Amino acid sequence: MTIFFDKVFRRYPIKTKRALEILPGFVSWFLILFPLWGALIIPYLVAYFVLFFDVFWFYRSFALLITAYVASQKIKKAEKIDWFSETQKLRDFQKVNHIVLIPNYQEGVEKLKRLIESIQDQTFPKNRIYVVLAMEKREKDARKKANILLSQFSDVFGGIYAAFHPDIPGEVKGKSSNEAYSGKWIYKNIVKNGPLNIDFTTVTTADADTCFDPQYLSYLTHSFLADEKKYNNFWQSATVDHNNFWTVPAPNRIFSFFSSLWRTGLLVQGDRLIATSTYSLSFRLLERIGFWDTDVIPEDYRIFFKAFYKLNGDVKANPIFLKTSLDSPLSNTYIRSLKNKYHQVRRWSYGVSDDPLFIKWWFTVPNVPFFKKTKMLFHVLIDHFLWPVNWFIITIAANIITLINPVFARTALGYNLPILARIILASTIIALAIMIVIDYRNRPKHLSKSRARELLFPLEFVLMPIAGFFFNSLPAIISHTQVMFGRKMEYKVTEKL
Repeated sequence: MTIFFDKVFRRYPIKTKRALEILPGFVSWFLILFPLWGALIIPYLVAYFVLFFDVFWFYRSFALLITAYVASQKIKKAEKIDWFSETQKLRDFQKVNHIVLIPNYQEGVEKLKRLIESIQDQTFPKNRIYVVLAMEKREKDARKKANILLSQFSDVFGGIYAAFHPDIPGEVKGKSSNEAYSGKWIYKNIVKNGPLNIDFTTVTTADADTCFDPQYLSYLTHSFLADEKKYNNFWQSATVDHNNFWTVPAPNRIFSFFSSLWRTGLLVQGDRLIATSTYSLSFRLLERIGFWDTDVIPEDYRIFFKAFYKLNGDVKANPIFLKTSLDSPLSNTYIRSLKNKYHQVRRWSYGVSDDPLFIKWWFTVPNVPFFKKTKMLFHVLIDHFLWPVNWFIITIAANIITLINPVFARTALGYNLPILARIILASTIIALAIMIVIDYRNRPKHLSKSRARELLFPLEFVLMPIAGFFFNSLPAIISHTQVMFGRKMEYKVTEKL
């Protein structure tokens, strides 16, 4: 079958590409508008769809609660282990080296310094850690900024370097093309013609606002050496938005709350765990798959699925049960901070632009286990396609049906629909309350502004409907529509003071 579909895609490359680009936006808009036109034509079917969706949301709420709790317990247990001592017991420990790649553009020196200091604080030997600043050549003060950091940390690590990515025709400006250039620079200068053994070297890509747990590289070393398929896999920790949790606007804080729990819970969900944001892999795997791609903005899902299909599905993301803390968007004014959050979600949701390629690979790449590739693609498509839809269905759909169709509103189902929807969704408050407790226990206490602020935090969730629309659903449906009409997105750096 893959041969047949490969012929179809080769024969009609433009038509198949456009059809798959239209698909996500079409599905999202169809589901959003379904309660409007469906209320007049098939009100009973729409009513059952809304109830089913509410039950599905109820399930996802408690699934998030359970997975976040289980992962949090595993993190607490892992934090108590001396990973460096455990790693020293393993064969080939002395051969392992780590490269930390830091792609950045218009980031402040102090922020980059904070990240490098978190690398300096690692329990793993510093002389076997190599830091590479992936700079953009077009940035005005890039060399000056790099020189400051290279000078300050020149004697700390096995090596600290700066690579300057030039603007190359045909590339999409952004993190992925920067990483592709820097990865090849590392291979040429530090691995192939340098001191590192490619079979015992990992590379970790870290956003500029990253703060690593002190044991991250020791844990990574242990997992790497103990893994029989170390050259096939990625490693992913719990990336949580804790660095500036109490200084961002309340809507941003609500988003950070849910996204942190979501990414924590993914650690215990097997094939649902995909490399995102800050992640690690062996340099052997990176070189084998041809580094990052240069024609894309969101790079993490792309490189993971690229490896997955190149290695016939024999790839997975292994959990690192430690927290890697990041910043939420923050600017010098309240409104600009909100705008930055909006643009960040726009960039994230533009990841739907990769879905056509993932679907094409599903159809055309042979010798990949059917159930594994189907399960992984299904979860990605569900998350992406429903991203802009969730808010509309769970917030206003039940009331819209009865408002548009008064005749249906007088039936038993029409009368009870809004009541049943409210009961189902109100039940999720139980899950939310427990999640607030889990999040409270997960967050570093020294970052809290005051005890009173902690106690008042649950009251901020009254902003959920507003924050959910403007900082989740709206940017996502705009991204879906943009892809639907074949328009490219310009990369914008998220400001994080």
